Formats: sequence, structure tokens, C-alpha cells
Amino acid sequence: MRGWRIGRRILRTAAWGSAFVLGLAVIFLADTWVWWQSEPHAHGTGTNALWARHQWVGEAHTGAQYRELAGTLRQNKITDVFFHAGPLAADGSVSPRLYAHAGELIAAMRRLAPGVHAQAYLGQIRGQGEKGVLRLDDPVVRARIVETDTTLLDLGFDGVHYDIEPVYSDDTAFLDLLDRTRDLTRARGRILSVSLEQLTLVDALQPVFLALPRGWTDHYPARPTEAYLLEVAKRADQIAIMTYDTELPTESLVGQHFGWHTEQNQKLIGDRVTVFMGVPTYRPVTGWAEDLGTSLRGVRRGLDALGRRPAKPYGIGIYAEWTTSPADWARYRALWFS
Repeated sequence: MRGWRIGRRILRTAAWGSAFVLGLAVIFLADTWVWWQSEPHAHGTGTNALWARHQWVGEAHTGAQYRELAGTLRQNKITDVFFHAGPLAADGSVSPRLYAHAGELIAAMRRLAPGVHAQAYLGQIRGQGEKGVLRLDDPVVRARIVETDTTLLDLGFDGVHYDIEPVYSDDTAFLDLLDRTRDLTRARGRILSVSLEQLTLVDALQPVFLALPRGWTDHYPARPTEAYLLEVAKRADQIAIMTYDTELPTESLVGQHFGWHTEQNQKLIGDRVTVFMGVPTYRPVTGWAEDLGTSLRGVRRGLDALGRRPAKPYGIGIYAEWTTSPADWARYRALWFS
């Protein structure tokens, strides 16, 4: 009899707890929906970035194709293009055959879009244990990456853009790579640009995840803490936040995601570096609510929440050139510059 009464108490407590959590969720969703109904007031800027496909440096193009690209960049106020020039090999090198036509591209950009920064986009999966490719912990590999950067800058690229993943918030090797690269780019008057995952929602949980073996946390995004993002901002000129891939089910939740990250990143580093908030033009596999329009509106709502504008230029980063249709470009202009 006593056991039955204890069981009833446990069930009753669980029921009340579930009801409480459900109530909080309903309040949160309702509040988010109400927040989302207001139209944004902030307007887009003339400082924007674009991730571009590898074929621009790896294959020959006609004059007409270069003119079309330059026209697209000018019309849509794209100031920085990350032309994929890699990927980095395990030793930090890139075979010259992969960027065989980079010189032609750079010459065309200087002639047809002289105000646009053509950056060499170098990425790779970071080695963790037996997984990954790039052994960034090896100082020899980091030195080889800087040699690769030097070669690409010699070709005429306006900067280097890194997209190395995953980067955890205790990754001193990545910071060392940025230090070495910054010495190179600043000596030549070029740009150092970095892609990073969106901020972690709860910094206090990071030490717990970092204390676990990496294999246990492969499913958890390697998101930077505020402290780590500030360390990157001390070294880079530009940071592109990969805000996309939310997999959230409603427009209001997606919009709040982009709004919150825009506000937090701009408050934290907007006076130190140029910040590009990454928005998608690809179609999510899940078919959920994330798209270009919702993302742009969310970014603008995040800008609305700032007490003042950041000291450094800021804008969005479009991912990606190879998934952006003429209709997408038209929608972008209508929603970002309105």
C-alpha cells in the first residue's frame, strides 16, 4: 500500500513537471510568434560576402562569364568573394592544378569588379584522433598552410579565408595558425577572414563537452564561446558566422535564431572586425522553415535590437554562389536593401 502511494506521488510530480515544462514551451513559442510579427526597420548594408564555387579558379572561363559574374557582384553589393581554392591536403598544401586558372580570374576581377575583394577560400576537415584530414596540431602543417597562403597571395588574391572544421573553444593550434597568417596578410596589406560556427547558447556547458573524448561529442557542434570568439577577433579582419542549418520548424523560431545571433555577435565583436552573418540560398533537406527570406528578416530584426550600429562594416554572407538563382538574387535585393 505504501509503495502504491509513493508511486502515485511520483507520477503526480512527473505530470505536474511535464505540464510546467509544456507551459513554458507554449509561452516561449507564443512570445516568439508575437515578436516575429513586427516588420524590421534596419536596412541592409553595402558590405556583403559570397562563398563561390571552386570552378572559378580550377577551370577556364570566357570573357562573357567573367562579365556576368562581375555584374552580379556589382548589382548585389558584394564586396568580398571567397573563391574556393582548396581543399587543403593533409600536410597543409594545395596542388597548383586545383587553382590553375586563378590568375585569369583575378585579372578579370580587377578589370571588371575593381572594388571587390577576391579571397582564397581554404577549407578542410580538422583531424581528431583517427577522423578528419588536416592535422592542424602539427606545427609543420601550420607552417605549410602559411606557405600555401603565400603562394596564393603572390597570385594576386586580396586575402585568405579559412573554413577549417571543427574548431573547439580550446583550440590553440587554430589560434596559432591565425597568428602566423595575420603576420603574412598584414605585412602585405591583405585580408584575413575566417568562417566560424554560431556561438554556443550556454558557455558554461563547454568545459563539460571539452572534458569528454572527442568521439563522444561528434554530434555536438564545435561552437565558439564568447571568450574564444574574442580571441579569433583579435587576429582576423573579418569573421563570417555560419548561422544557417538551423533545422527549426517555424519561421518565427528561425527568425529569432538569426536575430539573436546577429545581435550577440555584433555586440561582442562588431567594433573589432567586419562581421558577415551567413544566410542560405540552398534548399534544406528537411524542408523546414529556414530559407533566404526568413534568414534576412531575422538578421534585420537582430540589427534592430542593437543600441547603436557597430563601428566596423557589417553585412551578410550568402551561402552559396552555386545555389543562388536569379530569383534568389532578386529576393535578396528586395528584402535586404528595402
